[in-house]
Amino acid sequence: MYRKLMVPIDLAHIEVIEPTLGTVADLARHYDAEVCYVGVTSNTPSSVARTPQEFTQKLEAFAQKRAKVHGQPVSTHTIVSPDPIADLDDALVAAIDEVGADLVVMPTHPPKHLDIIMPSHGGKVATHTDVSVFLVRPRKS
Repeated sequence: MYRKLMVPIDLAHIEVIEPTLGTVADLARHYDAEVCYVGVTSNTPSSVARTPQEFTQKLEAFAQKRAKVHGQPVSTHTIVSPDPIADLDDALVAAIDEVGADLVVMPTHPPKHLDIIMPSHGGKVATHTDVSVFLVRPRKS
Protein backbone atom coordinates (compact mmCIF):
# COMPACT_ATOMS: atom_id res chain seq x y z
CA MET A 1 0.00 0.00 0.00
CA TYR A 2 2.83 2.43 0.86
CA ARG A 3 6.12 2.48 -1.03
CA LYS A 4 7.97 5.44 0.45
CA LEU A 5 7.65 6.80 3.97
CA MET A 6 8.88 10.33 4.64
CA VAL A 7 10.03 11.10 8.17
CA PRO A 8 10.99 14.63 9.25
CA ILE A 9 14.03 14.39 11.53
CA ASP A 10 15.37 16.88 14.05
CA LEU A 11 18.93 15.71 14.64
CA ALA A 12 19.18 17.94 17.72
CA HIS A 13 16.29 16.14 19.46
CA ILE A 14 16.39 12.47 18.45
CA GLU A 15 15.33 11.31 21.93
CA VAL A 16 12.02 13.17 21.59
CA ILE A 17 11.10 11.39 18.36
CA GLU A 18 11.96 7.84 19.47
CA PRO A 19 8.26 6.75 19.48
CA THR A 20 7.98 7.99 15.89
CA LEU A 21 11.11 6.11 14.85
CA GLY A 22 9.69 2.88 16.29
CA THR A 23 6.44 3.40 14.39
CA VAL A 24 8.35 4.08 11.17
CA ALA A 25 10.41 0.91 11.59
CA ASP A 26 7.24 -1.17 12.04
CA LEU A 27 5.49 0.43 9.06
CA ALA A 28 8.55 0.10 6.81
CA ARG A 29 8.84 -3.61 7.56
CA HIS A 30 5.09 -4.19 7.22
CA TYR A 31 4.81 -2.46 3.84
CA ASP A 32 8.32 -3.36 2.64
CA ALA A 33 8.78 0.37 2.08
CA GLU A 34 11.71 2.72 1.70
CA VAL A 35 12.18 5.31 4.44
CA CYS A 36 13.26 8.82 3.49
CA TYR A 37 14.59 10.85 6.41
CA VAL A 38 14.16 14.59 5.79
CA GLY A 39 16.04 17.23 7.72
CA VAL A 40 15.82 21.00 7.59
CA THR A 41 18.95 22.99 8.41
CA SER A 42 20.10 26.56 8.23
CA ASN A 43 22.79 27.86 5.92
CA THR A 44 24.67 29.12 8.99
CA PRO A 45 26.36 27.12 11.78
CA SER A 46 24.03 25.43 14.24
CA SER A 47 24.30 23.15 17.26
CA VAL A 48 24.09 20.15 14.92
CA ALA A 49 26.43 21.11 12.08
CA ARG A 50 28.64 23.96 10.92
CA THR A 51 27.61 23.67 7.27
CA PRO A 52 24.74 22.20 5.25
CA GLN A 53 27.19 19.62 3.87
CA GLU A 54 28.10 18.48 7.39
CA PHE A 55 24.38 18.32 8.23
CA THR A 56 23.76 16.15 5.16
CA GLN A 57 26.56 13.78 6.24
CA LYS A 58 25.09 13.48 9.73
CA LEU A 59 21.59 12.90 8.35
CA GLU A 60 22.94 10.17 6.04
CA ALA A 61 24.80 8.50 8.95
CA PHE A 62 21.59 8.61 10.99
CA ALA A 63 19.63 7.02 8.13
CA GLN A 64 22.16 4.22 7.72
CA LYS A 65 22.02 3.52 11.45
CA ARG A 66 18.22 3.33 11.31
CA ALA A 67 18.37 1.03 8.26
CA LYS A 68 20.15 -1.51 10.45
CA VAL A 69 17.18 -1.35 12.86
CA HIS A 70 14.36 -1.85 10.37
CA GLY A 71 16.21 -3.51 7.47
CA GLN A 72 14.51 -1.46 4.78
CA PRO A 73 16.10 0.79 2.13
CA VAL A 74 16.70 4.37 3.22
CA SER A 75 17.33 7.71 1.61
CA THR A 76 17.80 11.25 2.88
CA HIS A 77 16.75 14.70 1.78
CA THR A 78 18.30 17.85 3.22
CA ILE A 79 16.48 21.16 3.00
CA VAL A 80 18.61 24.26 3.50
CA SER A 81 16.75 27.35 4.69
CA PRO A 82 17.81 30.76 5.94
CA ASP A 83 15.12 30.42 8.65
CA PRO A 84 14.30 26.74 9.32
CA ILE A 85 11.73 27.49 12.01
CA ALA A 86 9.70 29.86 9.86
CA ASP A 87 10.05 27.75 6.71
CA LEU A 88 9.60 24.29 8.27
CA ASP A 89 5.97 23.56 7.39
CA ASP A 90 6.16 24.78 3.79
CA ALA A 91 9.51 23.04 3.30
CA LEU A 92 8.10 19.72 4.53
CA VAL A 93 5.04 20.00 2.28
CA ALA A 94 7.29 20.69 -0.73
CA ALA A 95 9.57 17.78 0.22
CA ILE A 96 6.70 15.30 -0.02
CA ASP A 97 6.57 15.74 -3.80
CA GLU A 98 10.33 16.16 -4.13
CA VAL A 99 11.06 12.77 -2.56
CA GLY A 100 7.96 11.01 -3.92
CA ALA A 101 6.54 10.04 -0.53
CA ASP A 102 3.12 8.46 -0.23
CA LEU A 103 3.01 8.49 3.59
CA VAL A 104 4.44 11.02 6.06
CA VAL A 105 5.12 9.82 9.60
CA MET A 106 5.93 12.55 12.08
CA PRO A 107 5.80 13.32 15.78
CA THR A 108 3.20 15.62 17.28
CA HIS A 109 2.08 16.77 20.69
CA PRO A 110 -1.26 16.33 22.43
CA PRO A 111 -3.77 19.07 21.51
CA LYS A 112 -3.46 22.31 23.46
CA HIS A 113 -5.38 25.56 23.53
CA LEU A 114 -2.37 27.27 21.97
CA ASP A 115 -2.94 25.23 18.77
CA ILE A 116 -5.60 27.75 17.76
CA ILE A 117 -2.91 30.42 17.47
CA MET A 118 0.03 28.23 16.49
CA PRO A 119 -1.09 24.96 14.86
CA SER A 120 1.11 21.90 15.06
CA HIS A 121 3.50 21.10 12.24
CA GLY A 122 1.74 17.80 11.62
CA GLY A 123 -1.62 19.49 11.33
CA LYS A 124 -0.29 21.98 8.81
CA VAL A 125 1.39 19.26 6.75
CA ALA A 126 -1.77 17.12 6.81
CA THR A 127 -3.96 19.96 5.58
CA HIS A 128 -1.62 21.00 2.75
CA THR A 129 -0.91 17.68 1.03
CA ASP A 130 -2.91 14.91 -0.57
CA VAL A 131 -0.79 12.06 0.87
CA SER A 132 -1.59 10.34 4.16
CA VAL A 133 -0.01 11.75 7.31
CA PHE A 134 0.47 9.56 10.38
CA LEU A 135 0.98 11.65 13.53
CA VAL A 136 2.65 9.93 16.48
CA ARG A 137 2.00 11.34 19.93
CA PRO A 138 4.43 10.78 22.76
CA ARG A 139 3.63 7.85 25.04
CA LYS A 140 2.33 8.63 28.49
CA SER A 141 4.73 7.70 31.26
